[in-house]
Amino acid sequence: MSLGLSGTRRRRGDMPVGEKLWHVSWSLILLLVLLASVGFMMLYSAAGGDWSPWADRQIVRFGVGLLFLLACAVIDIRQFMRYAYVAYAVGLILLVGVEVRGEIGMGAQRWIDLGVFQIQPSEIMKIAVILCLARYFHGADHDEVRSLTFLVPPVLIVAAPVVLVLKQPDLGTALLLMMGAVALLFAAGVRIWIFIVGGVSGVAFIPVAWSMLRDYQKNRVLTFLDPSRDPLGAGYHITQSKIALGSGGVLGKGYMQGTQSHLNFLPEHQTDFIFTMLGEEFGMLGGIGLLGLYILVIAYGYAIALRCRHQFGRLVAIGIVCNFFLYIFINTAMVMGLIPVVGVPLPLISYGGTAMITLMLGFGILMSVHVHRDVHIGRGGAFDDG
Repeated sequence: MSLGLSGTRRRRGDMPVGEKLWHVSWSLILLLVLLASVGFMMLYSAAGGDWSPWADRQIVRFGVGLLFLLACAVIDIRQFMRYAYVAYAVGLILLVGVEVRGEIGMGAQRWIDLGVFQIQPSEIMKIAVILCLARYFHGADHDEVRSLTFLVPPVLIVAAPVVLVLKQPDLGTALLLMMGAVALLFAAGVRIWIFIVGGVSGVAFIPVAWSMLRDYQKNRVLTFLDPSRDPLGAGYHITQSKIALGSGGVLGKGYMQGTQSHLNFLPEHQTDFIFTMLGEEFGMLGGIGLLGLYILVIAYGYAIALRCRHQFGRLVAIGIVCNFFLYIFINTAMVMGLIPVVGVPLPLISYGGTAMITLMLGFGILMSVHVHRDVHIGRGGAFDDG
């Protein structure tokens, strides 16, 4: 009898908060805590054996993010669906606000100063675009998804923030937005030939895109093709990164024993190049261990997507997990010299404020999908209690 009542509540989505917390995937949360702990440990090492200025702040941010995750997990999934377009509109307004009154840092205008803290709207937009696209495709039938006219709005939904982010300039985030959207469109059932045509058109657009890049962005691409062309300038970052990774060998030099990072040869070792520092100190096995934890998180995320009974939740889960995977892939490929340096942090490991909070919010929404996976949502967004 109690099992039947619980099942009915799960279908209706009106479970009490305590019951929702019981259904949270605590195994996934444990994996996130383990990943964040690796980050705390590496930031402690990056500061030369000091919690300040990075590790202590990162611990506080993760704690706040964990509270946000649990808060999102107990919010009814229909609320995220109901306000998806609102979240997108707010994110777009914030991106425009960056253009008007944004703070400039490291040559880019990406932050809005709220006095107490700064926010990076482009990070928030990654979650907003996922929610917006999932809302748009929820309930769409096979014929609609195959229609070219039906795909015009989602293209515009993605193009608007991408253009604004490129103006900051932030090529890495723009790439994440575009690739994440492509993955979500594929999951929604868009025909393969459209992706092929889009890919061919993208290749044809390369000369135009090249002319639109800033000088430092062109240097990054040229350095990627030939790192030795400017080893003390544009090629310095990737050259030092390869030296550090190679010197770590199989087992590494030992915790806090890395020379490239602790002697300041490796720049940005607390943010973009923190995986390099980990590889130097813990070697190839340490890097593989970290990637193994990431793979487990991704597997949990896809399992949540597959078990969800409504299209909105499936697409949201796939979008969040793909975004998480792209963070990992781009950062690790970048520090190994497989792709140009684009400034993408390593999730839960690199030092950062907005990126950490938005990442935890994303996992909170993913957890809400898991908790409310059996809820029936009608095509228009209403609950079906039957």
